[in-house]
Amino acid sequence: MICHLRMTSPCKILKCNSEFLAATSGSHPPGTEEAPEFCTALRAYAHCTRRTARTCRGDLAYHSAVHGIDDLMVQHNCSKDGPTSQPRLRTLPPGDSQERSDSPEICHYEKSFHKHSATPNYTHCGLFGDPHLRTFTDSFQTCKVQGAWPLIDNNYLNVQVTNTPVLPGSTATATSKLTIIFKSFQECVDQKVYQAEMDELPAAFADGSKNGGDKHGANSLKITEKVSGQHIEIQAKYIGTTIVVRQVGRYLTFAVRMPEEVVNAVEDRDNQGLYLCLRGCPLNQQIDFQTFRSAQATEGRTRRKGPSLPASPEAFTYETATAKCREKLPVEDLYFQSCVFDLLTTGDVNFMLAAYYAFEDVKVLHSNKDKLHLYERTRDLAPGNAAPSGRPRALPALWAALLCLSWCWSVSL
Repeated sequence: MICHLRMTSPCKILKCNSEFLAATSGSHPPGTEEAPEFCTALRAYAHCTRRTARTCRGDLAYHSAVHGIDDLMVQHNCSKDGPTSQPRLRTLPPGDSQERSDSPEICHYEKSFHKHSATPNYTHCGLFGDPHLRTFTDSFQTCKVQGAWPLIDNNYLNVQVTNTPVLPGSTATATSKLTIIFKSFQECVDQKVYQAEMDELPAAFADGSKNGGDKHGANSLKITEKVSGQHIEIQAKYIGTTIVVRQVGRYLTFAVRMPEEVVNAVEDRDNQGLYLCLRGCPLNQQIDFQTFRSAQATEGRTRRKGPSLPASPEAFTYETATAKCREKLPVEDLYFQSCVFDLLTTGDVNFMLAAYYAFEDVKVLHSNKDKLHLYERTRDLAPGNAAPSGRPRALPALWAALLCLSWCWSVSL
């Protein structure tokens, strides 16, 4: 299970400890025939502690390890002089996907669960388009959220997005910048920062590295470029997390798969600030795009009314927008409806692709295949409302009328 974060320190005693444990794991107290191998591992352990002595002077774990080595040397009649070959490393089970067999178990989230423990529950959050947010609780919202906003903020990583207007003076915004901070974690990874902006989707962290740094489990954090300049994937195995970042047209999309335990790993959840993937967008930042869609379909408007949302450069009618979105999104769920909304408000066909790729990421990252499609507005409903069939459920007539009245009132202001 995941432990609390340890303060970043140049002292590498945890690396020495894990190497010694790897070399001797699974063995009972050594008998006479095993003593030479055990003594070799002890000497390697002592050599490792000497290398990090200068940076570990004030570390209690370091001093404990040094005294422990001396005691074990005496107990097993080990000479301080002799071979110090590299420690024997634990072999992983056949078919294991971990790339480095010397990475500590704590650096592989799923392996840190005992065999009798329940499989961890995974959740998904995504942000795409103008922008549309799917939270960890499967609430689907369309938001304004102009400027910088936190998507994720827990004990292990922070994710912040910056949204800018798609058109001058418009409340239609899209993600133009993304910053991800992976916090230093035990012997697994150093702190790493990933930044992406419009027309710049790097396949490396800000320091030029592609993994978690110099720590023993560095490869438990890794960046892979899927399509140059368009699609990267970050695997953070030590927290069981997968992040997908894309550039579609000028703007960025974000998708993550994360264990519930990591999602909820915050110091004080009740007093925590806004965290969009967990709490959703504030009500005053949400847009009821389904009401707008209904009005477009009914009245045949080709441009969005109101001074805050100017006409799009390319005029889509409701009919042409739905036809275009149906090319990539044949099921008329909220991803389809958000595609139509974005084409009507921006006139940019790249927003259709953003919705398409967002749903493709959901298919890969969401652990509950029955909740891939969402059909109902979830701002005022319980999270995770999904219709059982491939078509959206009809809203009651009274509710539809109220939505229409609400939209008409808003545009008259």
